[in-house]
Amino acid sequence: MATVTALAVFLLQSAILTLCIVAVRRRNIAAAINAVGAFVLALLPVFVEIVLPVLLTRSVVFGPVLPLWLAAAGFLHSLGMLGLYESTWWWDHLTHTVSAALVAALLYAGVIVTLPDIAGIGDASGIVMTVAVVFTFAIGVFWELIELVAREVGERFDIEPVLIHYGWRDTVVDLGFDVVGALLVIGADLRIFVPLMEQSPGVTGAVLVGSGWIVFGGSVLMALLIGLGNSMRF
Repeated sequence: MATVTALAVFLLQSAILTLCIVAVRRRNIAAAINAVGAFVLALLPVFVEIVLPVLLTRSVVFGPVLPLWLAAAGFLHSLGMLGLYESTWWWDHLTHTVSAALVAALLYAGVIVTLPDIAGIGDASGIVMTVAVVFTFAIGVFWELIELVAREVGERFDIEPVLIHYGWRDTVVDLGFDVVGALLVIGADLRIFVPLMEQSPGVTGAVLVGSGWIVFGGSVLMALLIGLGNSMRF
């Protein structure tokens, strides 16, 4: 099973790299940059497993699921950037659901490990579920604001934006599918990443808190920048 998963990850990573080459040949800079980002993210678990013991004399085992999920989400997004987002109406919904489900699964496991007294031994409590869904939604808002900032930067400097914003209606729909992805994880009580988080509960808690501040502070800052940019046009 591990060999099959490793092969699937390798094939998806190769596919992302191929999509990057296709984007370069088409001179689609935005698609190329997104494919590079997806490829790096797909390799991140392997890179951390190799480098961490050297730098900090401690190890972490991510397992096969996280690299596979990252590679699959990156492949879907990279393929979408080459035209499927525009030509296939449901492609954006699919990518948001898959990506949000991954985020929610990581958050769900992180909250369970960080707050074991609340999570309990049996089914996770409503508090843990709510935190995971709300945090996933907040990260979705953070991402949509990044798309808006990318559009503003592109318009200001007359360059192609790295991320494409399709309007406010699309933003609302995207956030809706982010919630769908989170609810699928919560509904299935998917604890697949709990063993990963349990390897270092202290780090897990610190990452959750730090991520929360980054998402909150970054969202406020980007909202202010977007508002300031819009006001300067009038």
